[in-house]
Amino acid sequence: MMSTTAIYNPLDTMIKYANMNIQITLLSIVSLSLILIPVTKSQLQSGFYSSTCPKAEATVRSTVETHFKKDPTVAAALLRLHFHDCFVEGCDGSILIKGGTAEITALPNLGLRGFEVIDDAKSQLESLCPGVVSCADILALAARDSVDLSSGPNWAVPTGRRDGRVSLASKASNLPSPLDSVDAQRQKFAAKGLDDRDLVTLAGAHTIGQTDCRFFRYRLYNFTTTGNSDPTLSQSALTDFRTNCPKSSDGTEKVALHKDSQMKFDVNYFKNVRDGNGVLESDQRLWGDPTTRGIVQNYAGTIRGLLGLRFDFEFKKSMVKMSNIEVKTGTQGEIRKICSKFN
Repeated sequence: MMSTTAIYNPLDTMIKYANMNIQITLLSIVSLSLILIPVTKSQLQSGFYSSTCPKAEATVRSTVETHFKKDPTVAAALLRLHFHDCFVEGCDGSILIKGGTAEITALPNLGLRGFEVIDDAKSQLESLCPGVVSCADILALAARDSVDLSSGPNWAVPTGRRDGRVSLASKASNLPSPLDSVDAQRQKFAAKGLDDRDLVTLAGAHTIGQTDCRFFRYRLYNFTTTGNSDPTLSQSALTDFRTNCPKSSDGTEKVALHKDSQMKFDVNYFKNVRDGNGVLESDQRLWGDPTTRGIVQNYAGTIRGLLGLRFDFEFKKSMVKMSNIEVKTGTQGEIRKICSKFN
């Protein structure tokens, strides 16, 4: 046999080292990318507590139902509480903290109630599953259950929120106000990732609940300091509102946010806005803007059953969207032991 002798080829050596350099370079790029790319935080998910606290959602539901049977107006209170929570620092339970400078002391939050329902549910869950279920999630679930108990839609609430560690009244300036123009409302909603449809749809939560005369009485007697009433009010609404809110009263009288079905979640709120019967100025102004007016018209149409179902569907979507605003998940925040104070 002929012996074979390896022949040195400098080109092979160059290719070998070039390949090694490419591999090293690629490895360096991958390693660098792992450092530079931020870790994606955990996302909310339906059934988050299915293994860690299987009775969590049922416990919240039964608690809300117990309080609702005693006082049906607590449904609107819990829904509003969740809304105010999400618009300041995100949906993190910051509205539940008590203290001299806490979020709850801000002027737009002074009329909030329903805290006892959240505290009741939290107490029960701490007995069942200590340190597992967040106050923020309890509030989101309670808002859903409140709508359902008021003959409104039901939906799966993604859970896994953590409780925030910041609660300051000074951060509540971006809350929507009953005095806001549509443009002002639009800007505040857009800042939270919500569009015009969300704005009108979530305003539909005013289909249940009530407000104090002091928040809209100026529309009855001295609108824009003219000494006249708001011209967008229908004559029948003006008469009714003046009867319920006398000019000489202290303004603490309660008035249903819409006159037809205070305790039932339906599309009559939009019909009231269409007909000039909106209680709050911010609600009635939705009829004066071309874009929001079109959405109100769709919900307030003549075929109540069909369009009522459509509002139900859109409301569920907007609520899930809102309840995802700036949530804390994973290792962010904490799971409070008591909802009214930080750990």
